[in-house]
Amino acid sequence: MKIFGKDAPKSKPQRSTHGEQLAKALNWIITDDMFAEVALHGNIDWIVVHLVRVAILWVWSDKRELVVSANDAIKKTAELFGTSGIKSYQTLINVLKKYSGKILPLLQRRKRQLMEETDSAKFRIGMWLALAVDGSRLDAPRTHANERQFCKPQNKKNKKQSKKNKKRGRHAKARQPVSKKSHYNPQPVGPQVWLTLMWHIGMRMPWAWEIGPSYSSERAHFLAMLETMEFPENTLFCGDAGFVGYDFWNAIHVSNHRFLCRVGSNCRFLKKLGRVRERDGIVYCWPQDKQRQGVPPLVMRLLRFNDGRGEVYLVTNELNPRKLSDSLAGKIYRQRWGIEVQFRSLKQTYHRSKLRGRTPEVVVLELSWSLVGLWMAQLLALKEQTDVLEPDAQTSIAQVLRILQEILQRPDVVPILGATYHDRMAEATTDTYQRKRPKKSRNYPRRKEEPRTGPPQVTLATAAHKKLDRQIQSLQNPA
Repeated sequence: MKIFGKDAPKSKPQRSTHGEQLAKALNWIITDDMFAEVALHGNIDWIVVHLVRVAILWVWSDKRELVVSANDAIKKTAELFGTSGIKSYQTLINVLKKYSGKILPLLQRRKRQLMEETDSAKFRIGMWLALAVDGSRLDAPRTHANERQFCKPQNKKNKKQSKKNKKRGRHAKARQPVSKKSHYNPQPVGPQVWLTLMWHIGMRMPWAWEIGPSYSSERAHFLAMLETMEFPENTLFCGDAGFVGYDFWNAIHVSNHRFLCRVGSNCRFLKKLGRVRERDGIVYCWPQDKQRQGVPPLVMRLLRFNDGRGEVYLVTNELNPRKLSDSLAGKIYRQRWGIEVQFRSLKQTYHRSKLRGRTPEVVVLELSWSLVGLWMAQLLALKEQTDVLEPDAQTSIAQVLRILQEILQRPDVVPILGATYHDRMAEATTDTYQRKRPKKSRNYPRRKEEPRTGPPQVTLATAAHKKLDRQIQSLQNPA
C-alpha cells in the first residue's frame, strides 16, 4: 500500500557522479553563445562546443599517443555530455586546423573575463594588471617536416663546401677552412618550438602566447602580440634582462602602456639631461644612432632593490612614484619569477617537454590546446579555492591534473561526502610550511653558478647632448 501526502516517506536526493560534476564545471567556461560568431561550413553534424570539449579532454588525457588520447577523449566526452560530435582523430585534427584560429581568441577572452570575475582582488596588483613575459623551447619529433619548419636554416656556403668535398677521392683529406666563427650561435640537436608566454602575475595563469621556430625572437613575438591584441588600461609588462632596447621600450610607450624591465651592464643611460624635472632615479635612454637620427630620448626611472642574492636594477616608463612605488615595483618583479614555475609545470608536470606531433601544424595545435587546457584546469581550481585558499598557499597544478584524470578514468563514480569534485579541487593546494633549511643540496659540483649582471652604465649628459635635445624639441614644437 503506497502512502501519499505528508506521511509519505521522503526520498533522499540522488547525489551526482564525478562526471556530472566535472561536466557542470566545464559548462561554466564553455558556453554555446560564446561561439555564435564562428561560422561553420560543410555538411557536419557537430557544433563548436562539441569540438572544444573533445579538444580539452584530448589534452587532459593521460594517454601519451595522440591517436589513443583523441579516441579516449571522444569516448569520455560522450559519457560526460551525452554526445561528442567528433568521430575520429583525423576529424579532430582537420577541424582544429580549420577553426582554431577563430576559436582560440574567443576562449582566451572568455577565460580572462572569468579570471576577473572569480577573484577581482588578485586581478590587479595595486592599480596594475601585471603581465610577465618570457620564452622557452620545447622539443618536437625529428621528422623532415618539423626540421624544415623549426630548425634554423643551414648556411648555403657550408652546403656547397660539403658537396665539393664529396667529389674528392675516397682517401683524400678535405681541407679545413681557416675562417673562425664571428659569434657564438649554438643550435639544438633536433627541431624545437619557441614559446613566448604572457603570464598573469597576480593570478599565476597564462594570458597569451606566440609560437614559432627555435630561432625566434621573444621580443619580436611580444611586439607582434602588442600590435594585434588589446590590453586593459594600466597594463604593466614585466620582463627580465632580455627585454631591453630603445625600439622595444618605445613600442610599449607609444602604445600607452607601462613596462618594468631588468637592466644590466649592457645598458647605457644618461642623467640630468633636463628634459623633465630632475630627481633621483630619472635616466634617459638615448643611443648614439638615435641621436644621429634626431629621435628624442626615452625618459625612465631607474630602480634598485636587493633580492637576497645581490642588487637588481629595473627601469620603468612610469615616472610617478605614487602610481608605481619602488616597493611595489620590487614586489611585482619578485612575483615575476612564477612564470618559470609555469614553464616547469607545462614541461614536467604536464609532460609537454617533448611534443608528439609529427608535422608542424599538429605540433602547433598540440601546444596551443595544451596551454588552453592547462589554463582551464587552473581556472577551475581557482573557482573552488577563492574563498578557502590560505594566504600563503597556491594552486598545485600536479594535484589538479591528477584529480581531472582520475575523474575521467571513472566518471560514473558517486563520490562520498567530503570527496566530491568541489572538495578535492578546493584542497588541491601547495604546502604552506616554512622551510627551515636551504633547498640547495650540499656538495653538488655539477651546479652551474650563473654570474650576476652588473649595474647599468649611467653617465652625466654633456652640453652637446643638451643642445641636441633642445633642437629636437624645437622641431617637434614649432612656434
